[in-house]
Amino acid sequence: MATVTESDVIAGVYLVDPAIHGDERGYFIETYRRQWFPQGREMIQGNRGDRQEGCIVGLHYHLHQADYWYIPYGRARVVLHDLRVGGPTDGATLCLDLGRREDGTHNHGGIFIPPGIAHGFASLTDMTITYLVDGYYNAQDELGVAWDDPEIAADWGLANPILSERDATNPLRSEIEPRVRPAWAMRT
Repeated sequence: MATVTESDVIAGVYLVDPAIHGDERGYFIETYRRQWFPQGREMIQGNRGDRQEGCIVGLHYHLHQADYWYIPYGRARVVLHDLRVGGPTDGATLCLDLGRREDGTHNHGGIFIPPGIAHGFASLTDMTITYLVDGYYNAQDELGVAWDDPEIAADWGLANPILSERDATNPLRSEIEPRVRPAWAMRT
């Protein structure tokens, strides 16, 4: 059975350390189970992204959508930042690596990201990310904050990242309009 723990940096973020079952043929991992998370949100769509080494995707956030990320191939530096005004971890930043470790082993960890948490990743190697979401695409709920905002102070692990135009032009945290600023009360 997986070990699921709430982050000690950002409230409502859960880290998954799955059980790995293997033998000479290979291994099996249960990467996601709804019951692992309080208020078990129903994930209704699965997505996959492949990135070359050196890219940053994010920081993105949603007012209504939760994500669950898993890195089956390569290594990603995941950056999360709590934008939820009035919450106990408002302004906290969490950086962690998922996927292949530098020693070549794989940690197979997953991460649950609730609404209101800015999230992004840097591809430290060529990599694949799979993510489950609990809402279909909604352009009004696709929001962003600057990946290099000094107030967020993220350690991306990259010197000269490749960015999309959208991610290169997201506003600073201090410039987020009040109408799209997440609040702690909306976290569930």
